[in-house]
Amino acid sequence: MESERLHVHFIGIGGTGLSAIARILHERGYIVTGSDRAISANVQELIGLGIPVIIGHNMENIQGANLVVRSSAIPDTNVEVIAAKQKRIPVLKRFDFISELTTHFKTIAIAGTHGKTTTTAMCAWVLNQLGYDPTYIIGGISLDLKGNAHAGKGEYFVIEADEYDGMFLGLNPSGAIITNVEHDHPDCYPTRDSFEEAFIHFANNVDRNGVLVGCYEDEGVRTVFQRTNSKAAQYTYGIAEQPGEPSMDYVAKINTINENGAFNFSAYYQNSLIAQVNLLIPGKHNVLNALAVIALYHQLGLPMDKVAQALGEFHGTGRRFEEHGRIGGLVLIDDYAHHPSEIRVTISAAKTRFPKKFLWVVWQPHTYSRTLTLWNQFRGAFDGADGLIVLDVFAARENAPQSFSMEQLVQEILHPNKYFFPSIAEAHRFLIDCLKGNEVVLVLSAGDANNLNEMLLKTFSSPNEVKP
Repeated sequence: MESERLHVHFIGIGGTGLSAIARILHERGYIVTGSDRAISANVQELIGLGIPVIIGHNMENIQGANLVVRSSAIPDTNVEVIAAKQKRIPVLKRFDFISELTTHFKTIAIAGTHGKTTTTAMCAWVLNQLGYDPTYIIGGISLDLKGNAHAGKGEYFVIEADEYDGMFLGLNPSGAIITNVEHDHPDCYPTRDSFEEAFIHFANNVDRNGVLVGCYEDEGVRTVFQRTNSKAAQYTYGIAEQPGEPSMDYVAKINTINENGAFNFSAYYQNSLIAQVNLLIPGKHNVLNALAVIALYHQLGLPMDKVAQALGEFHGTGRRFEEHGRIGGLVLIDDYAHHPSEIRVTISAAKTRFPKKFLWVVWQPHTYSRTLTLWNQFRGAFDGADGLIVLDVFAARENAPQSFSMEQLVQEILHPNKYFFPSIAEAHRFLIDCLKGNEVVLVLSAGDANNLNEMLLKTFSSPNEVKP
């Protein structure tokens, strides 16, 4: 795809996926424009790069475009989509576009229900530190790389392989990681089987001369590996108390909790020690994420000492256990967790890093379909929290089902110290009254509830307020 004089217009350009693609094309010299329904941080960043973005959808927005790329959330009835089709301008989704974008690169794709954003950022960061200057698309902001996308000059293209709407099926990677496979996105995949089938298809698409790495602790990954007909070399990884147990190719042995409240671990390949890693980011799930990177890059022949050093310097991604601020002994943390398994491991990580602090968890459910489909798992996902606040559902792309009541559902949550507040403002008022100054507020949200920590930070930083 030649950049000369080619004008690509993005509908829904502020989304995580499209904003990253737009940034890469802009860096490659394409004419890039976009539209979205509202200003967002991503939109502001793109405008700052010199990419024109129009707020609101209008048929005139596509003027001069040779190609239109639209978000999965943009329907066929969108006026810009209709106008493009009337003018016979190709209109593509990410699925259609992503294969062309990654052509001529050694593509490394990271898939999984959880952990793919952090693992993708780790993969990109390590290659960057080793001097490979990779192109990358990450589903969040890398705190180390200072962005979610970059058009590098090296041979590698690292990409978060998003399963939503089947986007990752447009990839044919030479290296791939599957972190876990747990049913999600019921609006796209009504059943667990349909979800697993998508991952099997993804595994089958890995180049026959490539490498496929999967976490064999995870039941869903085991199913995919057992059912795939992938010709790629396949390797498994996981955490074990002793090297080589259970039977996995790559095993992490956790040694100690370090001064960062994170884990130091040893990585083994077929019982031989290949790396020692001291992480900055907490949680056993991040040991697994780092081990996945070690496994893949070990097979690609990268120097393990330098890989381990880079992983030990990795600070994480935005809204993935991101410390928003501190006021005295009060710690405010934002996290993107919106699936029961993600919630459990994030709460566990918080208790490991801050074992002596009272942990307030604020959960904003994301989409009605996910909340209802996984409700039995959500009910018992908050055991580690000392106090639990539940907000109303962030609807995203959905409408509320008839007679839906989050307040009634909260009554079923198995927690002795729980509260329901429909709005962020109500939760804010409650926390102002009850915070004493030695707590952690962990906001779990893929929506807008991360604004709560900003509100708390401003409130307690105000000279008119008593600081905790």
